[in-house]
Amino acid sequence: MLGNRHLARAISDMGFGELRRQLEYKAAWRGAQVVVVDRWYPSSKTCSHCGDRIEALGLAQRQWSCTTCGVTHDRDINAAINPRNMAVSSNVSACGGKGAGLARECEAKPAPVKQESNGKASVK
Repeated sequence: MLGNRHLARAISDMGFGELRRQLEYKAAWRGAQVVVVDRWYPSSKTCSHCGDRIEALGLAQRQWSCTTCGVTHDRDINAAINPRNMAVSSNVSACGGKGAGLARECEAKPAPVKQESNGKASVK
């Protein structure tokens, strides 16, 4: 992107930071919840079926089999399934209990809206 990698990182982080801010604001406005996954969460190394994590997985290795449950994973698909599983498990259950995932509570409150008529008020 740019010759200065620190500047490039700051610019790219700014874009995702703004996206996250907007998502949290809109979710709070609609009463929804945003689940944030840690940036260093090993989603491609964690089995989406049983939760076991392998330590050594090279970048060139595109498929791997879990040693615990034996399920074969595509690295990219598995990396997309794990955050989805975290988001699904973090919701409140039908019985009112909390899920098992890591959910982040948003402190944003919807902005108050002042109700006024469109016409000018007549003063007598």
